[in-house]
This record gives sequence, C-alpha cells and structure tokens, in this order.
Amino acid sequence: MQIDKEIDTTGLNCPLPILRAKKALSEMQSGQVLKVIATDPGAWRDFEAFARQTGNTLLQQEKTEDQFLFWLSRR
Repeated sequence: MQIDKEIDTTGLNCPLPILRAKKALSEMQSGQVLKVIATDPGAWRDFEAFARQTGNTLLQQEKTEDQFLFWLSRR
C-alpha cells in the first residue's frame, strides 16, 4: 500500500491520536493514505468511529504486540 504520510502517536492517549490524525488528513489531498501508529487501546474503536463520522476511509487496522496501526484514506 502506498503511504503518503505517517504519524506516530505512541504514548499519547485519547483524544490526541485522533486530533493528530485529523490535522494530518486536513493537509493531504483526496485519496492519499495516512498511516497512524498508536499505543492507546481505545484508539481501535476511536478510529473506526472517526472514519464513520468524517467520511474518511479506514482501509486497514492492525494490532501488533505493543502497537495499533491504522491506514486511512483522505475523503
């Protein structure tokens, strides 16, 4: 998958990962892909809701041993 921008929100708790993603997406073109790295367990449901509410597409989400990874496509 082509990633146009990546942000690392490791160590940040809700709502900061979402706010950082929102800011990054606002600086991107439609169709571009943002990868977000998070450690907050609440981010899993937060990013699902964020995508639904904003119209951006949650392309993929993945849990690793100590991180949550999200790929969002800008609407």
